[in-house]
Amino acid sequence: MTSTPADLRAARTPADLHAARTPADLRATHTGPTSGLADGYAQANLIAVPRDWAYDVLLFTQRNPKPCPVLDVTDEGGTTTTLAAGADLRRDVPRYRVWEHGELVDEPTDATAHWREDLVAFLIGCSFSFETALKRADVPLRHVEQGRNVPMYVTDVQCRPAGRLHGPMVVSMRYVPEDLVDTAIAVTARMPAVHGAPVHVGDPAALGIRDLAAPDFGDAAEPHPGDVPVFWACGVTPQAAVMASKPPFAITHAPGYMFVTDVPDTAYVV
Repeated sequence: MTSTPADLRAARTPADLHAARTPADLRATHTGPTSGLADGYAQANLIAVPRDWAYDVLLFTQRNPKPCPVLDVTDEGGTTTTLAAGADLRRDVPRYRVWEHGELVDEPTDATAHWREDLVAFLIGCSFSFETALKRADVPLRHVEQGRNVPMYVTDVQCRPAGRLHGPMVVSMRYVPEDLVDTAIAVTARMPAVHGAPVHVGDPAALGIRDLAAPDFGDAAEPHPGDVPVFWACGVTPQAAVMASKPPFAITHAPGYMFVTDVPDTAYVV
């Protein structure tokens, strides 16, 4: 039987990946990073802020669509999304981050105790959504092969400010064989709602990244001979804005621990 996104969202161990049955299962029980899971389905970043900051976030996403492509926005106090029927945004992300005045104060696997009635939640496209398309194009995913979270880096590229929000762009990096870089660019360019084409290929210093072996989020990946670092805009960018702008309160996903949706990734191909 072919696994569905909820099947994979439910899995805790490699054995569970084969035993999983429904998308809701994974949302309910999976507690690890989600790269390499839910082949064929889109994943999403999460940021929830008080209503007083919601316009700033919305404007920030509109002004910075490459790292912050919005897939859905809840009503004030809403905990559901059209991206996954029956899902609860307070519980169905594998790991959350809770922020107060730009400082990380908790990383729960269930955010219900922290959720407030005035929160507005934004679901933002994630590059994990185009990983199935890369695999189908025979582009290897080194971090998945190595059982690691994708490496993510804070760059020195500043996003366009919006209201009280400002901060640098975050990127994810995947090592790609040099002869497949053009393929990776073409495949991902067709999916702009989940970050689209890379923002840079090659020298990480051009983005202000000093050491690929020391990512700011996620895990370092090991390149193969002939691999080239390729960088995509990343939905962790709003968390960098939270750290820089210090809103009084916010809840986000933990980097790499995504909300897995029931939406086929092909829905975002143009």
